[in-house]
Amino acid sequence: MKRRAYLAASGTGALAALTGCLGVLGSGSSSVNHVGNLDADFAANADLPADDDPSDGYSPQYGDPETRSVDESRFGALEVNGETVTLVPVDVSHYWHQQGAARFVDARGLSQYKNSHIYGAVNSPATRNSQGGGISGWNEDDRVVCYCGCPHHLSSIRAAGLQKSGFSNVYVIDEGFFEWRDLGYPLMGTSFESSAARVIDGEVAASYAGEYAWATQPDSGQQEAAPIGEDGAFEIHLRFADLTDDTPIRVETPEFEVTRPLGDLTGGVLTE
Repeated sequence: MKRRAYLAASGTGALAALTGCLGVLGSGSSSVNHVGNLDADFAANADLPADDDPSDGYSPQYGDPETRSVDESRFGALEVNGETVTLVPVDVSHYWHQQGAARFVDARGLSQYKNSHIYGAVNSPATRNSQGGGISGWNEDDRVVCYCGCPHHLSSIRAAGLQKSGFSNVYVIDEGFFEWRDLGYPLMGTSFESSAARVIDGEVAASYAGEYAWATQPDSGQQEAAPIGEDGAFEIHLRFADLTDDTPIRVETPEFEVTRPLGDLTGGVLTE
């Protein structure tokens, strides 16, 4: 278990125009973005220790959390793309975050990550069928916590991909990113704002149960996914930045693909 502590950074909201340390790629590995290789000025939402290595997914230790017993036998789980993915409560993930005891992976699109993300997390988006591999340079035995905003569809897809590539200690934040944000836990970003949730209801043949429907904003790359239920129904919950009824959204299912203004996709059940 990796633990690190650093000197305090400058005051609340101080800009962190970090450069250097490139995201890592390797055979069978997924690309990684982080505040050190992105051309943006990031600010923290509180006084936080400096992060000397933004590519490693760890937050430096902060605060003074009391030692607590974590009973992982009480954690929930999901079956995703042939993998059993473990759900961790948001308060436990925050405890690990304070200790610098887990690497954090944001499974959303890059523009969502830039807008706001968990302090210290890297961006490694979910891919279809959990095809995203491991992360080069990370020990496969290290604790890794994935998250997204839906609250755990994209993150469970990404977690399954990590497990398929050999990572053995992977978790997903059960309540998702926005619960973390609403609790005032540490963030970094460029605005910390997001749109209210919008829902796309759809239906395909029941034979596609267990597969996924995806929604993507083509211009920004923001994406979300939802599993298809036993009756063929799905609900895609969007928490994208800068959404209006006129925003084009591409919906992809195993049965059809359409691109329409968001307002046209939220007025009923999408079937084609």
